[in-house]
Amino acid sequence: MGRDDPPDKPGREGDEPPPAADDADGLTAGLWQQLRRIERLLDPGVRVIEDAHERFLVPAWRRVTEGEPRWPVSIAIVAAIVMQVALPRRLAFHPRYLLPVLEALLLVGQIIANPMRINRESARLRSASIVLIGVISVANVWSAGRLVNGLVHGTEGNTAGALLVRGGAIWLTNVIVFALWYWELDRGGPGDRANAVKPMPDFLFAQMQSPEFAPPDWEPQFVDYLYLSFTDATAFSPTDVLPMSRWAKMTMMLQSCVSLAIVALVIARAVNILK
Repeated sequence: MGRDDPPDKPGREGDEPPPAADDADGLTAGLWQQLRRIERLLDPGVRVIEDAHERFLVPAWRRVTEGEPRWPVSIAIVAAIVMQVALPRRLAFHPRYLLPVLEALLLVGQIIANPMRINRESARLRSASIVLIGVISVANVWSAGRLVNGLVHGTEGNTAGALLVRGGAIWLTNVIVFALWYWELDRGGPGDRANAVKPMPDFLFAQMQSPEFAPPDWEPQFVDYLYLSFTDATAFSPTDVLPMSRWAKMTMMLQSCVSLAIVALVIARAVNILK
């Protein structure tokens, strides 16, 4: 460039020079320039570009989606109701069918209000869902307490087979109950997750940590929370899903304690009977 050449024109505001190749970000100069061009292209007035940016640069669990299907969580709730009804009278909450009928009515109301996909933000629907999970929790806590009390005092468990079946039903219902709590409370519940209301997760799944190994449309659904609850109930600790918030850590700790008490007492009593 000659002496009389005009100086370089200043760049657009916000066009920082590209970082060095060994910068902590690990971005090369060429990649940085490409990102700046993409940023300039993302004009808020152009909806198509916004959609392309959201589709390819933002993971599905952080953007607005169509919501997860209703049927997996409905099947789990029906399974919990059936196992509660199948328990003997001495382990069930009384009146015998009060809580199961209430649970069924709340479930039917939830299905009628939001039948196919859970994508609506409604304080009433969420309150009804929390009440439903709370009723299932109360029924199972009562049954677990009666079972543990009977095992401690020697009044429960005359045969090993029946004891394992009843203890297994209460344990499995407990897994479903905690899965429902995790599912309902993580990032404000399924409705808020579908509408991307809260960006910070309460549970960090493996697909969030390594999105390159997950489908582009992956987002946590009820089955993922059921897996989380089952692994916590069997390993008594987090496995590949990390609790991030304090309430998540305390809830997982509570589930581990309840699961350990049920499993230890039921297995110990069954082994004693077999001897």
